[in-house]
Amino acid sequence: MKVAVLSFAGRRAVVYAELLRGMPDVELLVADPDGAPDDPVRGRSTADRLGATYAEGWEELFALRPDAVVLSTEDGSWRALGERAAEAGAHVLCEYPYAVDETGAEADELDRLVRVCEEAGVRLTVASTACFGPAFAVVRDKISEGEAVGDVKTIHGAYNAPRPSGTRAARSGALGTNAPQLLDLVDAVLGGVPAEQVYAQTNGVGAEPGMASAALVTVRYADGTVASLDCSWGAPDAGPSASGPVMTFIGDRASVDYTASPRLLGGFDALERRARHVTRGDDPQAVMLAQFVAAVGLESGTGPDGAAALRTLRVIRAARESARTGQPVDLAGAQPVLP
Repeated sequence: MKVAVLSFAGRRAVVYAELLRGMPDVELLVADPDGAPDDPVRGRSTADRLGATYAEGWEELFALRPDAVVLSTEDGSWRALGERAAEAGAHVLCEYPYAVDETGAEADELDRLVRVCEEAGVRLTVASTACFGPAFAVVRDKISEGEAVGDVKTIHGAYNAPRPSGTRAARSGALGTNAPQLLDLVDAVLGGVPAEQVYAQTNGVGAEPGMASAALVTVRYADGTVASLDCSWGAPDAGPSASGPVMTFIGDRASVDYTASPRLLGGFDALERRARHVTRGDDPQAVMLAQFVAAVGLESGTGPDGAAALRTLRVIRAARESARTGQPVDLAGAQPVLP
């Protein structure tokens, strides 16, 4: 199977390429024709190091007929590349586009890509790592069967990963970088129930003017479930919520906790003079890529698809508007869930 990594502009691109290169029956293709001002040959050098096939341009890459592609770009080319991949019959895994304001342009771009993928008969999967893996699958299935908590009434979640290094990612603030993973978990457990109302508060303590480093989002869904989500930036090694989302699902009979990166060891590092903890379990990015590759050619796959990502981006857009106005925002078009 041929799997291509398109662009090394994304901060996880090299990790994706390394993980794919180690998978059996995967032939890795890479292309990075735009390079970088300070490293114009980054794609070629990475391909040589990994023993991957390097394409000088997009035409050459798609002529190799990849079965699947991983989009990892921070510029405005992600939708166009995704469309070209879909039209070539390749399944697509893409990062969330970073929204930097409440205009919703990224949601509109993603909406167009979703339509192209649907018309081409390929699956668009969004790289929301916390939604992959057996532990979350058990939590989601047991809740949906009504065995774990009864009817879900309230959801509390937190993801306090540190501020990212990428410029556009940082400009998108905590809502752009940390909220998607939390919202995707909620969406998966609720089975795509649409959000009806969003209220958010943010502040920019320790960040540049206009940049939200802390965000608390409350979402009311059409089935009556209310989710309260802390998606603020946090300090490294500050606990499990810095390594991955943590979430409590509260029902009318019981509650269940889910931790994407559970703590294995914790303590104080005397050498570095700071608290540290070690997580356990498989690398979530490796799990995500393995499940994405395994689903190529199948009618369905795991993880958020394009429609789920659109629901998430629309909630984030409403959260930005709510934070700006100080008022709850009703989402137009949300339909009630019928019994």
